[in-house]
Amino acid sequence: MMETMVCPMGSGASRLYSSLAQTLVNNSTTTTPLAHHQDPQQPSQGCHSPPEHPLELLRECEEALQDRPPRLLRAFICPGEGEVDREEVDNSATQRTIRVMQWNILAQALGEGMDSFVNCPLEALNWAERKYLILEEILTYRPHILCLQEVDHYYDTFQPILASLGYRGNFCPKPWSPCLDVEGNNGPDGCALFYDEARFDLVDSVNVRLCAVLIPTNQVAVVTTLRCRVTGRRLCVAVTHLKARSGWERLRSAQGSDLLRNLTTLTQSPGGPSGPIGIAPDTPVLVCGDFNAVPSEDVYQRFASSPLILDSAYKRLSRDGLSEPAYTTWKIRPTGECCTTLDYIWYSREAFRVDAVLDMPTEEQIGPNRLPSYNYPSDHLSLVCDFSFKKEE
Repeated sequence: MMETMVCPMGSGASRLYSSLAQTLVNNSTTTTPLAHHQDPQQPSQGCHSPPEHPLELLRECEEALQDRPPRLLRAFICPGEGEVDREEVDNSATQRTIRVMQWNILAQALGEGMDSFVNCPLEALNWAERKYLILEEILTYRPHILCLQEVDHYYDTFQPILASLGYRGNFCPKPWSPCLDVEGNNGPDGCALFYDEARFDLVDSVNVRLCAVLIPTNQVAVVTTLRCRVTGRRLCVAVTHLKARSGWERLRSAQGSDLLRNLTTLTQSPGGPSGPIGIAPDTPVLVCGDFNAVPSEDVYQRFASSPLILDSAYKRLSRDGLSEPAYTTWKIRPTGECCTTLDYIWYSREAFRVDAVLDMPTEEQIGPNRLPSYNYPSDHLSLVCDFSFKKEE
């Protein structure tokens, strides 16, 4: 039986955002662009102490969102051990465990202007309220590494608020974002990667424009190399969002191959003044993304058979450890209902151990109108995994 935890949500979110905004206005320090070969011994630019504890902000968020229907939280599952208490998992996550969240949050311009969710009321997509549901989800699970897609409010919302909580981030917009075609848009959407500065030191970060047969495409990735302050070990994290829609399977495969080539080059290169990032050869990899591809697609198979020796963390939810969840997105559009798996967290299975995985909500929890809804802010479900380093031989 899955453990359910009820969290109140609602509409009056101005107090939370106003208090955060005022705090950030008073603190003039900002995050600088990330450069290649940054000296890890140098102090981080734009680092400042969190003005409030995340739990205090979460309580404020819950209070501000109390008018919405309650949302059922999901249970963490430990492979081989079954369901565990969320507080117990949270406590372990503050020690040697690395918590990773992957989430396509649904861009404002796409949710309100382009995507048609036929059973979702327009009020549920109102960004003025929906952004607090997104923030609440992040605050609930407090990941050490946060990988987001369809971010079109990086500079005015997520970067300043998360920076106030001790995160540092990097953002890579799509060159030809469809958000720009929407009247009154907030700029292009793209991929964002945040990490907890109390847990990691930055080694370097690079934005990648994915290519297909050497031709640049509209899809991007952020690749960041970090050093864990607890273990002293490095890891390479990538976030991406591959081409959507049926009929583009070959392009997705080419984009995935290009990302794998970049990761292979980065993890095997000794680096240098004019070279790539320069990650040590044994640096393990985490790849998070909305691949827009079901497990039977070629791009999935390319990652599963990559020389990087990757595995998909959410397969650990299945009884045999070999099957992906039945869905990571569930929506109803004018063309019909779509219930499928498109989102993944890949990891170097020789270096990482999967300690816990956040289970998927049931069909009953999601509701007959599917996603997004008053209960959930995106058409994609967040993926949350706890990893730990295996002992070095």
